[in-house]
Amino acid sequence: MGFKTRITEMLGIEHPIVQGGMQAVGTAEMASAVSNAGGLGIITALTQPSPQALRDEIERCRSLTDKPFGVNLTVFPTINSPDYNAYADAVVESGVKIMETAGTPAVREIWARVKPHGVTILHKCTAVRHALSAEKGGCDIISIDGFECAGHPGEDDVPGLILIPAAADKVKIPMLASGGFGDGRGLIAALSLGAEGINMGTRFCATKEAPLHDNVKQAYLDNDERGSFLIFRNFKNTARVGKSEVSEEVVRRLSQPGAKFGDVQELVAGTAGRELLRTGDLSKGVFWAGMVQGLIHDIPTCQELIDRIIAEAEAILDQRLAGFRR
Repeated sequence: MGFKTRITEMLGIEHPIVQGGMQAVGTAEMASAVSNAGGLGIITALTQPSPQALRDEIERCRSLTDKPFGVNLTVFPTINSPDYNAYADAVVESGVKIMETAGTPAVREIWARVKPHGVTILHKCTAVRHALSAEKGGCDIISIDGFECAGHPGEDDVPGLILIPAAADKVKIPMLASGGFGDGRGLIAALSLGAEGINMGTRFCATKEAPLHDNVKQAYLDNDERGSFLIFRNFKNTARVGKSEVSEEVVRRLSQPGAKFGDVQELVAGTAGRELLRTGDLSKGVFWAGMVQGLIHDIPTCQELIDRIIAEAEAILDQRLAGFRR
């Protein structure tokens, strides 16, 4: 039967499962596979080298699915910032009606640019106060990221079991739960805690369609719930990455007194990470990974994964939880 929530209604999808926008992973193949399976696939805009390349990728995705999909645009301060407005215009001009955003408050300039064109904004937050601010600023859906997540979990270290209901108590717009989700148990937990769907990143990386080398997918299988490190805490830009010899070395160097970003720059550079994902040489850099690695035991297709999550969730409601009723 599946689950009907405000998320499925607003996004026009069958199941309340969203694929997070992931650098180098959110391609047309990945997004279309998730959308075809009944979830919401997302193309990562900045994975594409130019706004025109993003337009081409959107059209390629349309050739692979007739289901809704979105585009992620993350705004972070960098030395050579991309032309965010041009990427946003490419989304609008391509007729995409769902955008996932993340990053600094400057992202609101993107909202103002795209919302007049009927684009639904799904914004990722790591704190209740940020979620309330985004809601007030006009976004349509909040994706609340618990401490368990891959990528940037923020600096408050609040896990999903607390963060999700704390946000649900105050946020009025629909909310996705993110960080640590990978099976039907997580979906039921998220719905119980006040969310109306789940956002998965690491779990979708460990699928057949994910454009990652098999060695990286095997690393997700080999690592368990302890298989990640937090780096960049010194710089208040905390990031969670998969456990490997390289990430261990990053942690070691940054633990030294007076450590600077330059001490690890060659190990964490984006170019190094992309080479790792392409070649499978784990000595080349670091890769994003969440604590959910402890729940990853196979490499299914996106269709198999989503079908399994929904079946597990339904069984929990119909059998396990029903069995506790007097």
